[in-house]
Amino acid sequence: MSAGIIDGKAIALRVREDAAVRTAALKAAGVEPCLAVVLVGEDPASLSYVTGKEKALAEAGMAGRDIRLPASTTETELLDLVARLNADPSVDGILVQLPLPKHIREDRVIVAIDPAKDVDGFHPVSIGNMVIGRPGFLPCTPHGVVVLLKEMQVKTDGAHIVVVGRSNIVGKPLANLLTRRDVNATVTVCHTGTKDLAEHTRRADILIAAAGKPRLVSGDMIRPGAVVIDVGVNRVEDPTAKKGYRLVGDVDFEAAKETASLITPVPGGVGPMTIAMLMRNVVESAENRSSRA
Repeated sequence: MSAGIIDGKAIALRVREDAAVRTAALKAAGVEPCLAVVLVGEDPASLSYVTGKEKALAEAGMAGRDIRLPASTTETELLDLVARLNADPSVDGILVQLPLPKHIREDRVIVAIDPAKDVDGFHPVSIGNMVIGRPGFLPCTPHGVVVLLKEMQVKTDGAHIVVVGRSNIVGKPLANLLTRRDVNATVTVCHTGTKDLAEHTRRADILIAAAGKPRLVSGDMIRPGAVVIDVGVNRVEDPTAKKGYRLVGDVDFEAAKETASLITPVPGGVGPMTIAMLMRNVVESAENRSSRA
């Protein structure tokens, strides 16, 4: 029997509708949530991501500050811009789209953003707050995965969750969130140094693939009845596709759905949750501003 498909678009829509309701309440009180989105250069994938975020902002009734800079922008110029946005009381969130041109050090830019406006949840202060359980913005994709599991009423208390991938953006923060008491899972993190990956993945009640390698997880690497969350978004060549490529996950979807009990598709699974959680972080930042007024 094929696995149930987790509809990330529908769950993300509910999160975004909640953000819109909270935005309307803030605007009625004279506070308009605002996200400044900074794009350096013209990377096609980054441009697509930024366009999606701006569309979500408009749908939620939030203000967007769309800042496009040439690829020749210097690191100093970008840091000066971040400083101005930090000082602007009308800006609730700052998002500098990654990756940046190679001559700009991403870590310096991330650290320059005021943690109170770090709606991406990448600042070391944000990560530290997450690890010790203090209030702060959570990274959007990992938080989105946790919300997906809760919305689907997947039993996580005492479950063995295997995370494949240890990136700073997904794998590491996700492993931390999954060990929080409100999730209460036992977590194994696998990576390129893991010996016999399949031995670990087959023991998972919940398997989360976030390695960035197309179809890394095959059907025989999944325990029958496991829940599979595929965070990967990879472009693979496909001459039959209109754009010459198509998007696939880190999991072999067709094989996995014959073994798993629930599975996220790619696209349409985790991806929509990332932008939805960003909208939640922006409105939360605006609420923080309103409470300080």
